[in-house]
Amino acid sequence: MRSIMSKKVTLTVDGTEYEMPVLESTLGRPVLDISAVAKAGLWTYDPGFMATAPVESAITYIDGEKGELLHRGYAIDDLASNAEYLEVCYALLYGELPTAEQKEAFYERVSDHMSIHDQLRKFFEGFRRDAHPMAIMVGVVGALSAFYHNHLDISDPQHRDNTAVDLIAKVPTLAAMSYKYSIGEPFMYPRKDFSCAENFLYMMFATPGEPDYKVDPVLVKAMDKIFTLHADHEQNASTSTVRLAGSTGANPYACIAAGIVALWGPSHGGANEAVLEMLDEIGSVEHVEEFMEKVKRKEVKLMGFGHRVYRNFDPRAKVMKETCDEVLGALGINDPKLELAMKLEKIALEDPYFVERKLYPNVDFYSGIILKAIGIPTSMFTVIFALARTAGWISHWTEMHSEPFKIGRPRQRYTGETHREFVPVDKRK
Repeated sequence: MRSIMSKKVTLTVDGTEYEMPVLESTLGRPVLDISAVAKAGLWTYDPGFMATAPVESAITYIDGEKGELLHRGYAIDDLASNAEYLEVCYALLYGELPTAEQKEAFYERVSDHMSIHDQLRKFFEGFRRDAHPMAIMVGVVGALSAFYHNHLDISDPQHRDNTAVDLIAKVPTLAAMSYKYSIGEPFMYPRKDFSCAENFLYMMFATPGEPDYKVDPVLVKAMDKIFTLHADHEQNASTSTVRLAGSTGANPYACIAAGIVALWGPSHGGANEAVLEMLDEIGSVEHVEEFMEKVKRKEVKLMGFGHRVYRNFDPRAKVMKETCDEVLGALGINDPKLELAMKLEKIALEDPYFVERKLYPNVDFYSGIILKAIGIPTSMFTVIFALARTAGWISHWTEMHSEPFKIGRPRQRYTGETHREFVPVDKRK
């Protein structure tokens, strides 16, 4: 239950006063209840929702000034260093990290639901071979509702829980299948004896002719951390999209597909893909300093540095940098593009221009480098983001449906024409 502080704000309109209570948050800024604004005959204008909190949530907390990210109160660096991705999924869904018994039962549930309906394989054949994997994901995730709708009543908590586990389990399989389809290789199916990250890499890179295919443990660990670091990030564009779609009563598969659509944008989930494109544009280490000078002159945009929310070092980036160093060291990769990226990082962390503006490398900068080192193509970067973020999306959808909610209906400041007379076509000039 939300509580109201003794402090109130008074809004005066045409001599009439309207009181607006200030609501406490367990962490972070207090929130002004502006429902009185409507009583005053006004709407608020907040482009980009910079100061708007349309929901209450107990899942994730971000302090952008401190560079802090908490899931259910657990710090992200603690989770990434000590927990596995599916443990984090459990915490997002249920509010606590699982006990040993709960962990075993949850892992078994996920493992049991990783396979998809065989007829769903035919959906892939409707896409061109050169279709972007995100385009495929939008279609096939939305199509899940055509196969699993008979046992879905979103008003039933058990049905919602079953669907949440179903999505967390099946999206990695669909993601790997979208990659296999794009390169013309046969689909690989999940194995009961593999972890979530291990299964994903197996389904991505193994072939039917390799019955004893082994996944490098260093890469499994790195992929699990990438999943964990992208699992949720509060009320971002895609999560807000999932909630808005969910507020209409739409089925959860459609809501997650809507989240994938929102994530696809280069300013959101496509940022790590944009980092690799930027490195291609720079070309070689010799051009890095020249490029950074162009950034200072605002002639080009620096991708993978800074963040909309964080005004300090992205806490996810710290863990991702350590993982990046581990992966590159273990694989012994000598890639000119990776060398170029490290040069960019060095300048950004030392040059006063970038340090003063707190343009630190963010999670997208390092994740793109790791994924490239593993051998994952750029077109799959955002798909992997969607795979990991499904846990956060469905947790927010479940939280929203666990209590009364209103259908989302933002208003607008209208700046178009006023009333005009209709003119018949033969008299229009």
